[in-house]
Amino acid sequence: ERPQEVVPRALLPPQDPKFPVENLLREDLVAPWLGCPRDRSRQLRAELQLERASPIGFVDVGNCGSALLQLEVGRSSWPREQPYVLLLPSVALRTPSESRLQRNLHGVRMFREG
Repeated sequence: ERPQEVVPRALLPPQDPKFPVENLLREDLVAPWLGCPRDRSRQLRAELQLERASPIGFVDVGNCGSALLQLEVGRSSWPREQPYVLLLPSVALRTPSESRLQRNLHGVRMFREG
C-alpha cells in the first residue's frame, strides 16, 4: 500500500517565509516550521489533511523552541462548526524555567496509543 499524501496548511498566525508549514513533511531536509518573527501571539496552528480516514497509532514531534503542544483531530466530512476532538491534551515540551531562559529548545517527543 502506498503512503498517503498529507496536505499541510498553516491556519494561524502568519508563518516565517523561510520556514513554512510544508517543512513538517520534508524528508529530504530537516527544517523547522516557525511563526513570523513579528507575530506576538506565540501560537502556531496547522491542519494536516490525509487522503482518507486513518487510525493514528503514534505521533513523533520534533520541537524547535515550543513550550506546549496540543493535538486535535477531526474529519473533513464534519460540519465546519463542529469542533475538533482532543487527541493529546496540552503537554509541556519545556518547563517554564527552560522557556524563560531559552534552554532545551530542541528535542523530540514521541506519543503512542494510550
